[in-house]
Amino acid sequence: MRLDPIIVSLLDTDLYKFNMDQVIFHKHTDLVGEYYFLCRNEGVVFTPEMLGEIDSQIDYLCGLRFRKEELDYLRSIRFIKPDYVEFLRLWHPLRDYVETSLAPDGTLSIVVRGPLFSAMQFEIYLLEIVNEVYFRMKYDYEALRESAKERLEAKIEGFREGKYTFKFAEFGCRRRLSRAWQDVVVKRLAEQTGCCVGTSNVYLAKKHDLKPIGTYAHEYVQMYQGIDAIPLAYTNHYALTDWYDEYRGDNGTALTDTITTDLFLKDFNRAMVNNFSGVRHDSGDPYEWGEKIIRHYEHYGVDPMTKTLMFSDSLDFDRAQALNDYFSGRAKVSFGIGTFCSNDTGVEPLNIVIKLQTVNGRPVAKLSDTPGKAMCRDTTYLEYLKRSVDFRLAREK
Repeated sequence: MRLDPIIVSLLDTDLYKFNMDQVIFHKHTDLVGEYYFLCRNEGVVFTPEMLGEIDSQIDYLCGLRFRKEELDYLRSIRFIKPDYVEFLRLWHPLRDYVETSLAPDGTLSIVVRGPLFSAMQFEIYLLEIVNEVYFRMKYDYEALRESAKERLEAKIEGFREGKYTFKFAEFGCRRRLSRAWQDVVVKRLAEQTGCCVGTSNVYLAKKHDLKPIGTYAHEYVQMYQGIDAIPLAYTNHYALTDWYDEYRGDNGTALTDTITTDLFLKDFNRAMVNNFSGVRHDSGDPYEWGEKIIRHYEHYGVDPMTKTLMFSDSLDFDRAQALNDYFSGRAKVSFGIGTFCSNDTGVEPLNIVIKLQTVNGRPVAKLSDTPGKAMCRDTTYLEYLKRSVDFRLAREK
């Protein structure tokens, strides 16, 4: 490796990876998944040297194991169960699940294949590796960090001056500038703003004695599309039911937009409304979404002020403050803010993702409330999924 190790702990990932994996461990160990990498930026070129470094970093990652103190920390999280922690004591990333290659035009390909309970864990680690390799090998890293430091100072000053008053969690793992920089950001935001209530990064939550925060991701709902007995338009129902069965109202924030929020609300019935503490927005107009969710709660006679609207879609502090002001007094509001915290340098961040594309050999997809965020390698399946969603929405008007 030309660079120092990027991943030095298997806790250096988002909490929701453990949340979802625990459900899979208890209920769906028969599922096998394929994940594919995509860089959405135009004109980004990866070099053979970058690929070599990425491969070396993956090799290092796959030599890591959970340490005793890390497992003890996971046990201390009230909804992480002892048998799952025992499984993690045995588990480690397997190198042969990951394939990398580079096209002649510099397009990077990464494919992860394996049992879903194991393959899903690679996503955040790989995104952290790709980001840091790219920015350290393409740019003057110290200059980027200095720029990020100046911007961080301005962010903190905004809280000190009272410009920003909202509470938020740092969600910056997947597109961070580097491990070291995310560490600085989380520490300073927690200590100096009075408003950073936690981080999605379990390693940094442990290190800085912060609350680890996470819900579930689109892949959790998508995986039910790969189960033969489940109709596509009803996957939210099965996902919500399994989640409640696992957590019994704890860890209860639901993501709404995997196959559109409108369809999600068909399955977010009276029981689920009462059993889940809130919902998360990740695509579409956040104001329209919030109004729709508030109406839904009111329809079931639930006071929206007892529930949380969590916003996490491409936020900066100004957008978050505006949303906070708009919904204040109408519902609890929280924010997960990622790239704006962990990779704000003045250089365009990489818009990279690693998405679940097949389960047990069947295609799966997310639709979201923003059409451009849909990702599926099988366009025929994507259209079929859309028709399935539209059919149920039309039938259950």
